[in-house]
Amino acid sequence: MDTKMFAKSLISVIMLTGALTLAQRVDVTPQQVIARVGEPASILCRAGRQIQYCRIVIPGEKVLNLAPNWTQRPGFPYNGEGLQAGQCGVTIERVKTTNHGPVECFLGVEGDEISGVADLVVALEPQRPQLEILTQGRNGAFEVDTEFQAKCISHDGRPPANLTWFLDDENIFDGLTMPEVVESHDRNNATLYTVVQGIQRFIRVSDDRRNLICRANHFSYPQGYLDSRIQLLVRYRPQPLPLVKLYGLILGSTGLVNVTIRANPRPLTEWHVAGNTIQQGSRNGRYEAYEPQDLGRGEFNVALSIAGLTLEDTTKEYLLRASNEFGTTDYQVRISSSEAAPAAGLGVGPIIGIVIAVLVILIIIGLIVVARATGRWCFSDNSGARPSETDTESVENRREPLENFTPRPPPQKLIKPNLSLNAIFKRNKSPSTVKHEALESQAQQGGPTPTGDDDQHPRDSEETVIITDEVTEPKEEDSKPNIVYAELMLKPSPEGKAPPQKTPTEYAEIVYPKSQKSTTDAKTN
Repeated sequence: MDTKMFAKSLISVIMLTGALTLAQRVDVTPQQVIARVGEPASILCRAGRQIQYCRIVIPGEKVLNLAPNWTQRPGFPYNGEGLQAGQCGVTIERVKTTNHGPVECFLGVEGDEISGVADLVVALEPQRPQLEILTQGRNGAFEVDTEFQAKCISHDGRPPANLTWFLDDENIFDGLTMPEVVESHDRNNATLYTVVQGIQRFIRVSDDRRNLICRANHFSYPQGYLDSRIQLLVRYRPQPLPLVKLYGLILGSTGLVNVTIRANPRPLTEWHVAGNTIQQGSRNGRYEAYEPQDLGRGEFNVALSIAGLTLEDTTKEYLLRASNEFGTTDYQVRISSSEAAPAAGLGVGPIIGIVIAVLVILIIIGLIVVARATGRWCFSDNSGARPSETDTESVENRREPLENFTPRPPPQKLIKPNLSLNAIFKRNKSPSTVKHEALESQAQQGGPTPTGDDDQHPRDSEETVIITDEVTEPKEEDSKPNIVYAELMLKPSPEGKAPPQKTPTEYAEIVYPKSQKSTTDAKTN
């Protein structure tokens, strides 16, 4: 039992001591200070309560007992808002190399002494970075697809330099090893750091004539960094190209065929045209091959001239062969007298889209044609629909016996507004043609013709249509008088006699005699 009580008491003491220590911890800002030699550096310690005294220890300097009015050590003035505010700090006006290391502050608070520490780093400029090539090329050049290794070293800097890699202006991230930091000391026992980082990658054609750069970034450099670089020389066979097409050659003049290729070292070239071989720098008939022109960065322009270009020349196939010590490559060339290259071919996706769009348009056109032929949708004609019972009763109530019809004298000029298109197109037809078409239309709609028994049961229409604008008297040589046909709007009979169920359309025939005074006779068909 006593052992258990002792253990509990010990744990309580330890926890209380930890809590007191945590509560008495000094807050030091900043935790790390980096400064170059000769630059100022400031450190501030805060306790959160009133401070009785403040003691600061700086590497390479004597102990400083600081207060707001303390002036015993020039170059190390007090920093803070006062001891009563719980703050005590120091400003080093000119940092020295020997000041590198931990800066400690000890504060007297309520009879106890608490402490804090900050890291003062006096930056030392490292040496210029060194770039070393680990892979040995042939005659100082590298071949395509071979492994390439190099490393960069930044010596004796403080803090360690940060290394980055570039290929000209292109940042390199792939193939880099983890930086290795090595700590060392100089004769004054100052701590220095050396950084080593490697790169491993495969040589590409695009690497030729480009600069591999190792950049050391450091706080103490005037520009913030220093570079070390080396130019990569890559050797490779002439690189292949797709089919070369040249346009705009003028018939009858000298045609110049130019092809740009990449190779290193300089290639030897020859042209093959219709079984003829033309070496570079030579002539064969109308063909002359020029020496490759160096454009820089491994590019060469190879040209062939054709004197008196003919249409037959544009149908021939031209082959350019380029070779160097690393291989040989053939290039197919086509020429044309067209002023511009034809439009680029469409891919599978656009072709499928066009086919679908055409099919949709054809389907829409087919539906429109079928609807028009069958009279469906917006092409339906409701004029021939049979009237409902309500419509029939309304029409029958407006019936009027034909005996009550009194024809009007014909006007000299009859104008009717809101003429339909059918009336306009029928105005130049003869009366016989109009009557014949009316009879055919009524027969197609299944209605009775105005003959026989239908004369006894006339059927009125809902509107009157004037066929002609002007009625003239018949000439003497005419064998028949002019006849005008019109649908009549009839009123109900005054006797209230119910009309028969069969109600055909009524027609009125107006006959003009040959005399000056027109006499109108109405006849019921």
